[in-house]
Amino acid sequence: MSFLDPRTLIETFGYVGLFVIVFAESGLFFGFFLPGDSLLLTAGLFAFKGDMNLWILLHLLFVAAVLGDNVGYWFGRKTGPPLFKREQSLLFRPKNLLAAKAFYDKHGGKTIILARFMPFVRTFAPIVAGAVEMEYRRFMLFNLVGGLLWAVGVTLAGFALGSLFPPEVLDKYFLIIVLVVIFLSVLPTALHIWNDNRHEIFAWLKARLVKQPVPKEQQEPEA
Repeated sequence: MSFLDPRTLIETFGYVGLFVIVFAESGLFFGFFLPGDSLLLTAGLFAFKGDMNLWILLHLLFVAAVLGDNVGYWFGRKTGPPLFKREQSLLFRPKNLLAAKAFYDKHGGKTIILARFMPFVRTFAPIVAGAVEMEYRRFMLFNLVGGLLWAVGVTLAGFALGSLFPPEVLDKYFLIIVLVVIFLSVLPTALHIWNDNRHEIFAWLKARLVKQPVPKEQQEPEA
């Protein structure tokens, strides 16, 4: 399975890995590709099985989510409007930042809460809030509510999901259940990527499936 698979990440890095990933995805602009939702749901399943302590998880993930948003806010506050003109790089996608800005312009402060449940926007929303100089106390209120609903709520949803299965079924089909959880939680991200990049994908496929004619000047002379 992929190294970014939530089950592999949790089994390999445990509580520390969970904290770092949730922190990074909550406010570091290179964290947009991390498996936030599926990671929280899978962590809840692990807690139900008894492999992790639920109360430690809830407190740890809440703190990671709130601190991550804080770092994103102050990064945006320090970098300001010039950040929107920054060129694309391996770890930075301007269109994701602009999408978060458009969402913020439409929904205002409550974006900080709503964005928690939206891939890509989740990572960039606190950066936008800082860049537009949203009042910090107001930001922090939305940050706390959003962190509670997302980090705690989604983890508890994973825990509740585990309770739907008899223990013997959960033990026997745990991997399958995790895979279904991952599929459902990454589906919005996959659709987002597809909608934003489908024209480039089709162009890339066409370039490789349709043989391009060789320019005359590059053709070999006939014998």
